[in-house]
Amino acid sequence: MTQKTAQQTPEPIRFAYWVPNVSGGLVISKIPQRTSWDADYNRELARIAERAGFDYALTQIRFTAGYGAEYQHESVAFSHALLAATDRLKVIAALLPGPWNPTLAAKQVATISQLTAGRIAVNIVSGWFSGEFRAIGEPWLDHDERYRRSEEFIRSLRGIWTEDDFSFRGDFYRYTNYTLKPKPAEPLPEIFQGGSSRAARDMAARVSDWYFTNGNTPENIRAQVDDIRHKADAEGRSVKVGVNAFVIARDTEEEARAVLREIIEQADPEAVRAFGHEVKNAGAASPEREGNWAKSGFEDLVQYNDGFRTNLIGTPDQIAERILALKDAGADLALLGFLHFQEEVRYFGEQVIPRVRALEAARAERRAAA
Repeated sequence: MTQKTAQQTPEPIRFAYWVPNVSGGLVISKIPQRTSWDADYNRELARIAERAGFDYALTQIRFTAGYGAEYQHESVAFSHALLAATDRLKVIAALLPGPWNPTLAAKQVATISQLTAGRIAVNIVSGWFSGEFRAIGEPWLDHDERYRRSEEFIRSLRGIWTEDDFSFRGDFYRYTNYTLKPKPAEPLPEIFQGGSSRAARDMAARVSDWYFTNGNTPENIRAQVDDIRHKADAEGRSVKVGVNAFVIARDTEEEARAVLREIIEQADPEAVRAFGHEVKNAGAASPEREGNWAKSGFEDLVQYNDGFRTNLIGTPDQIAERILALKDAGADLALLGFLHFQEEVRYFGEQVIPRVRALEAARAERRAAA
């Protein structure tokens, strides 16, 4: 059953990038980064990514400054700006239940969907930063309660987008004969979510289209994929999986490893520890203590989502092979971060994606000949 569930699918693996719409880049380090959080930089980055062969961009949501992310743009408005600057790229706007209500989110996203021919998607964030919630006067729920609220949020979104006279009776959200028009353009916005805990995986199996997991080895990713897809199959559903990774692609492996060492050597210990305190408390708060970051060490935490663990660090050939290993483990998408976004996204599109596609084509030919 395990091998069958996580086996490679014939679909090409897709690529997404983290939008640097918050300051400080994607590492908690004082290493110089030729990356900016401003709008002009990000519009050009979106155009570069689209030309490079990326399928998605994911905007981040933060409400309070800290951990090197002193400045940040709001995710939905910023997503719309990137969509206006591109033609094909899909943009995933992060939404945080609590500050957002499904009614507002459904209306915002439906309008953007109409304006962009359906290129908007959403990522439902169940919340890891208790200090942020306290600062803005939002209740901080227990771990599994946050996922229970997120599931009601997703059920409400999907109901509002697909039904007239929508009614719903939950513990967090309630609707009575509510009709939204216009609804989103077809296809409906895809719904992404993250997490590694039991509650996160079970929610993905029941209601989400995509599940994002933190960076990890192919073996550990395979275990999550098998678990989610087995449970989704029991629900009569299918769920795609995206894996977080931080890419350091250089002409030689020695160059790439040197960059990684420099990032870690110049890490901001105080900021890493503060970030680690928040996220480890959130991850370890799941009953089985297997949430995101529950087992992350200092070096893992230098990259916000354990991206170094995925090991996309080396030459283009090495990285392409490792991406195929992720695909073999059941990943449908690689969600990527970079040190110097514009130039490295361009390099990834020129040097890595063609190698991945060549490997996929060679495998397809071997299957056809078998």
